[in-house]
Amino acid sequence: MRLPVLLWWNMLEKDMREPLFDFLDEKYGKVRTIEEKVIYGSRADVLAIIDGAIIGIEIKSDSDTYTRLATQIKDYEKYSDYCYLAVGESHRIHASEHVPKYWGIIVIAEDKVEILREAEPNPKVKLNYQLGLLWRPELQNIQLKHGFPKYRDKKRTEIYKFLEEKLGTEGLKHDMTEELFERDYTVYDAINSVLKPKTVIRKTISGVRASKRKARKR
Repeated sequence: MRLPVLLWWNMLEKDMREPLFDFLDEKYGKVRTIEEKVIYGSRADVLAIIDGAIIGIEIKSDSDTYTRLATQIKDYEKYSDYCYLAVGESHRIHASEHVPKYWGIIVIAEDKVEILREAEPNPKVKLNYQLGLLWRPELQNIQLKHGFPKYRDKKRTEIYKFLEEKLGTEGLKHDMTEELFERDYTVYDAINSVLKPKTVIRKTISGVRASKRKARKR
Protein backbone atom coordinates (compact mmCIF):
# COMPACT_ATOMS: atom_id res chain seq x y z
CA MET A 1 0.00 0.00 0.00
CA ARG A 2 1.45 3.36 -1.02
CA LEU A 3 1.37 6.00 1.71
CA PRO A 4 0.01 9.45 0.78
CA VAL A 5 2.64 12.07 0.10
CA LEU A 6 2.23 15.42 1.84
CA LEU A 7 3.23 18.30 -0.39
CA TRP A 8 3.75 21.97 0.36
CA TRP A 9 5.39 24.85 -1.41
CA ASN A 10 9.00 25.08 -0.27
CA MET A 11 9.08 28.67 0.92
CA LEU A 12 12.37 30.51 0.80
CA GLU A 13 12.96 33.39 3.19
CA LYS A 14 12.82 35.97 0.40
CA ASP A 15 9.40 34.60 -0.61
CA MET A 16 8.10 34.86 2.95
CA ARG A 17 8.83 38.54 3.50
CA GLU A 18 6.25 40.19 1.23
CA PRO A 19 3.29 38.17 2.60
CA LEU A 20 4.57 38.89 6.12
CA PHE A 21 4.79 42.64 5.49
CA ASP A 22 1.33 42.72 3.94
CA PHE A 23 0.03 40.88 7.01
CA LEU A 24 1.68 43.40 9.37
CA ASP A 25 0.19 46.27 7.38
CA GLU A 26 -3.29 44.81 7.78
CA LYS A 27 -2.88 43.85 11.43
CA TYR A 28 -1.40 47.10 12.76
CA GLY A 29 -2.26 49.80 10.22
CA LYS A 30 0.52 52.12 11.36
CA VAL A 31 3.76 50.16 11.31
CA ARG A 32 7.37 50.68 10.32
CA THR A 33 9.53 47.63 9.73
CA ILE A 34 13.31 47.49 9.88
CA GLU A 35 14.99 44.49 8.27
CA GLU A 36 18.39 42.95 8.99
CA LYS A 37 19.07 45.12 12.04
CA VAL A 38 21.99 44.11 14.25
CA ILE A 39 20.74 43.54 17.81
CA TYR A 40 23.42 42.60 20.30
CA GLY A 41 25.05 39.44 18.85
CA SER A 42 22.39 38.64 16.25
CA ARG A 43 20.80 40.15 13.19
CA ALA A 44 17.04 40.62 13.51
CA ASP A 45 15.16 39.61 10.38
CA VAL A 46 12.40 42.09 11.21
CA LEU A 47 11.79 44.69 13.91
CA ALA A 48 8.27 46.07 13.53
CA ILE A 49 7.67 49.43 15.19
CA ILE A 50 4.11 50.14 16.35
CA ASP A 51 2.77 52.69 18.84
CA GLY A 52 4.43 52.00 22.17
CA ALA A 53 6.02 48.66 21.29
CA ILE A 54 8.66 46.89 19.24
CA ILE A 55 7.85 43.50 17.72
CA GLY A 56 10.73 41.17 16.86
CA ILE A 57 10.21 38.56 14.14
CA GLU A 58 12.68 35.78 13.34
CA ILE A 59 12.04 34.04 10.02
CA LYS A 60 12.77 30.34 9.50
CA SER A 61 12.06 29.18 5.98
CA ASP A 62 11.34 25.57 5.05
CA SER A 63 15.04 25.09 4.32
CA ASP A 64 16.29 26.65 7.59
CA THR A 65 17.30 24.85 10.77
CA TYR A 66 17.08 25.94 14.41
CA THR A 67 20.85 25.81 14.96
CA ARG A 68 21.31 29.46 16.03
CA LEU A 69 17.82 30.06 17.40
CA ALA A 70 18.67 29.74 21.10
CA THR A 71 21.12 32.65 20.84
CA GLN A 72 18.78 34.64 18.61
CA ILE A 73 15.96 34.26 21.14
CA LYS A 74 18.08 35.83 23.89
CA ASP A 75 18.99 38.77 21.68
CA TYR A 76 15.46 39.38 20.36
CA GLU A 77 14.16 39.39 23.91
CA LYS A 78 16.45 42.26 24.91
CA TYR A 79 14.81 44.55 22.33
CA SER A 80 11.29 43.29 21.66
CA ASP A 81 8.08 43.80 23.61
CA TYR A 82 6.57 40.95 21.61
CA CYS A 83 8.43 38.19 19.78
CA TYR A 84 7.32 35.99 16.89
CA LEU A 85 8.82 33.04 15.06
CA ALA A 86 7.64 33.10 11.43
CA VAL A 87 8.03 29.70 9.78
CA GLY A 88 7.29 27.85 6.58
CA GLU A 89 4.68 25.09 6.49
CA SER A 90 7.24 22.33 7.10
CA HIS A 91 7.94 23.77 10.59
CA ARG A 92 4.28 24.06 11.61
CA ILE A 93 4.15 21.02 13.89
CA HIS A 94 7.40 21.47 15.79
CA ALA A 95 7.96 25.26 15.84
CA SER A 96 6.47 25.66 19.32
CA GLU A 97 9.10 23.28 20.73
CA HIS A 98 11.88 25.74 19.92
CA VAL A 99 10.64 29.01 21.43
CA PRO A 100 9.35 30.10 24.87
CA LYS A 101 5.60 29.88 25.44
CA TYR A 102 5.21 33.68 25.30
CA TRP A 103 6.58 33.79 21.76
CA GLY A 104 4.02 33.90 19.00
CA ILE A 105 4.18 31.65 15.94
CA ILE A 106 3.30 32.70 12.40
CA VAL A 107 3.03 30.19 9.55
CA ILE A 108 3.57 31.43 6.00
CA ALA A 109 2.62 29.16 3.11
CA GLU A 110 2.59 30.63 -0.39
CA ASP A 111 0.68 33.93 0.03
CA LYS A 112 -1.20 32.82 3.15
CA VAL A 113 -0.22 34.02 6.60
CA GLU A 114 -1.67 32.36 9.69
CA ILE A 115 -1.11 33.17 13.35
CA LEU A 116 -0.67 29.79 14.96
CA ARG A 117 -0.11 31.38 18.36
CA GLU A 118 -0.36 35.01 19.44
CA ALA A 119 2.62 36.49 21.23
CA GLU A 120 2.30 37.46 24.88
CA PRO A 121 4.26 40.34 26.45
CA ASN A 122 7.94 39.49 26.63
CA PRO A 123 8.97 39.50 30.32
CA LYS A 124 12.68 39.92 29.51
CA VAL A 125 12.63 43.09 27.38
CA LYS A 126 15.12 45.77 28.47
CA LEU A 127 14.11 49.40 27.99
CA ASN A 128 17.77 50.51 27.92
CA TYR A 129 18.44 48.27 24.91
CA GLN A 130 15.38 49.61 23.14
CA LEU A 131 16.38 53.22 23.81
CA GLY A 132 19.81 52.34 22.44
CA LEU A 133 18.17 52.06 19.01
CA LEU A 134 17.63 55.83 19.08
CA TRP A 135 20.18 58.17 17.57
CA ARG A 136 21.35 60.95 19.88
CA PRO A 137 19.34 63.69 18.05
CA GLU A 138 16.19 61.53 18.42
CA LEU A 139 16.83 61.12 22.14
CA GLN A 140 17.24 64.88 22.38
CA ASN A 141 13.95 65.36 20.54
CA ILE A 142 12.20 63.53 23.39
CA GLN A 143 13.97 65.67 25.98
CA LEU A 144 13.09 68.92 24.22
CA LYS A 145 9.49 67.82 23.60
CA HIS A 146 8.93 67.70 27.35
CA GLY A 147 10.93 70.82 28.15
CA PHE A 148 14.01 69.05 29.51
CA PRO A 149 17.58 70.22 28.81
CA LYS A 150 19.68 68.25 26.29
CA TYR A 151 22.14 67.17 29.03
CA ARG A 152 25.03 66.87 26.58
CA ASP A 153 27.44 66.09 29.45
CA LYS A 154 25.42 63.13 30.75
CA LYS A 155 25.81 59.50 29.73
CA ARG A 156 22.98 58.01 27.71
CA THR A 157 22.13 55.59 30.53
CA GLU A 158 21.72 58.52 32.92
CA ILE A 159 19.37 60.21 30.45
CA TYR A 160 17.38 56.97 30.04
CA LYS A 161 16.89 56.73 33.79
CA PHE A 162 15.90 60.39 34.07
CA LEU A 163 13.35 60.14 31.26
CA GLU A 164 11.81 56.94 32.61
CA GLU A 165 11.42 58.55 36.03
CA LYS A 166 9.79 61.64 34.52
CA LEU A 167 7.66 60.09 31.78
CA GLY A 168 7.01 56.57 33.04
CA THR A 169 7.82 53.45 31.04
CA GLU A 170 4.73 53.57 28.82
CA GLY A 171 5.06 57.27 28.09
CA LEU A 172 8.73 56.91 27.22
CA LYS A 173 8.03 53.92 24.97
CA HIS A 174 5.41 55.93 23.12
CA ASP A 175 7.89 58.74 22.48
CA MET A 176 10.63 56.27 21.54
CA THR A 177 8.51 54.42 18.98
CA GLU A 178 7.25 57.70 17.55
CA GLU A 179 10.83 58.81 16.96
CA LEU A 180 11.66 55.47 15.31
CA PHE A 181 8.54 55.68 13.19
CA GLU A 182 9.29 59.22 12.03
CA ARG A 183 13.02 58.64 11.50
CA ASP A 184 14.28 60.35 8.34
CA TYR A 185 17.19 58.34 6.99
CA THR A 186 17.94 60.92 4.31
CA VAL A 187 18.83 63.38 7.08
CA TYR A 188 20.84 61.07 9.32
CA ASP A 189 22.64 58.79 6.84
CA ALA A 190 25.53 61.18 6.43
CA ILE A 191 26.11 61.75 10.13
CA ASN A 192 25.24 58.45 11.80
CA SER A 193 27.25 55.27 11.41
CA VAL A 194 24.73 53.08 13.28
CA LEU A 195 22.88 52.45 10.02
CA LYS A 196 24.94 50.04 7.92
CA PRO A 197 24.48 48.92 4.36
CA LYS A 198 21.85 46.21 4.71
CA THR A 199 18.96 47.71 6.68
CA VAL A 200 15.64 48.03 4.87
CA ILE A 201 12.91 50.25 6.28
CA ARG A 202 9.23 50.17 5.47
CA LYS A 203 6.59 52.54 6.76
CA THR A 204 2.85 52.09 6.54
CA ILE A 205 0.04 54.31 7.81
CA SER A 206 -3.51 52.96 7.95
CA GLY A 207 -2.68 50.13 5.59
CA VAL A 208 -1.18 52.35 2.88
CA ARG A 209 2.56 52.09 2.35
CA ALA A 210 3.91 55.60 2.92
CA SER A 211 7.47 55.15 1.74
CA LYS A 212 9.04 53.02 -0.93
CA ARG A 213 11.38 50.23 0.02
CA LYS A 214 14.82 51.74 0.39
CA ALA A 215 18.05 50.26 -0.95
CA ARG A 216 19.34 47.58 1.39
CA LYS A 217 21.18 48.98 4.38
CA ARG A 218 22.21 47.58 7.71
